Amino acid sequence: MTKYLIIDDEQMAHQIIKEYCDLIPDLKLAKHCYDALEALDYLRTNQVDLIFLDLNMPKLKGFDFLRSLSKKPKIIVTTAYQEYALEGYELEISDYLLKPFSFERFLKAVNKALEVDAQRLSNRITENKLQKETIFVYADKKHIQVTLDEIVYIEAAGNYAKIIFENDQLLVRSKLSDLMEKVPKADFIRIHKSFIVSKKHIKIIEGNRVQALEKHLPIGNFYKAQVNKLLKE
Repeated sequence: MTKYLIIDDEQMAHQIIKEYCDLIPDLKLAKHCYDALEALDYLRTNQVDLIFLDLNMPKLKGFDFLRSLSKKPKIIVTTAYQEYALEGYELEISDYLLKPFSFERFLKAVNKALEVDAQRLSNRITENKLQKETIFVYADKKHIQVTLDEIVYIEAAGNYAKIIFENDQLLVRSKLSDLMEKVPKADFIRIHKSFIVSKKHIKIIEGNRVQALEKHLPIGNFYKAQVNKLLKE
C-alpha cells in the first residue's frame, strides 16, 4: 500500500487529487495538508511514500519545503506554473503536473513515480544477490564465517570435515551430512559418501571420478546418477 500526502492551499485541488487517487488501487491517503509547515509537522512523526506538492503556497513555498527534507519520498508537483519545471527535476521530483490535469495524465505521473520506486527495489535485490553468500562453521572452539564461493570441496573426516579452498583448508567439527544441509544444492553436489564438491570448481568428469583443482575425487555408485545430471544441465 502506497501512503500519500496532499500539500496544497486550495480545497479544490485536494478534492480532485483525492478523487483521482481513489480510482487507483493500493493508494492510501495519509493526510490533507494546506500548507508546507503543516506537512513538515506531520512528517516529523510519520512517513509517507508519495507527496502531491503545490508550489505557490503561503508561509513556505513548495520547493523550499522540498529542500528542507532530509529524507524525500516520491514527489509529484501539481502547479499552475510551468516555469519551475526545470528546477523541479533538478530536485529529483518524479513528475511535474500542470493544473488543470486530466486523470490520464495524473495516472501516468503516479505510475512513473511507483515504477521508479520499483526499479530502486529491483536494484537493491540485485545488489543483495551479488553479495557473497556465507555459512558459519565450528572450528577451533569458535564459529567461523566461510564464503561459499571460495569452497572447492568438502571431505569427511569421521565426526569432522575438511573444507578445502584453493590455497587453504579448515578442519571443522561437523558431519558431512550436516554440511550438505547448509550449502545450497544449486551450487554443491555430493559425489561420494566422503565428498561434497562445488559445481563451479569441477574441471573434469571422467569415468568414476571428478577433478577439482588438481585433486581427483571418487564418484560413489549411489551418487553417479546425480553427477551424470550435471552433464545435461
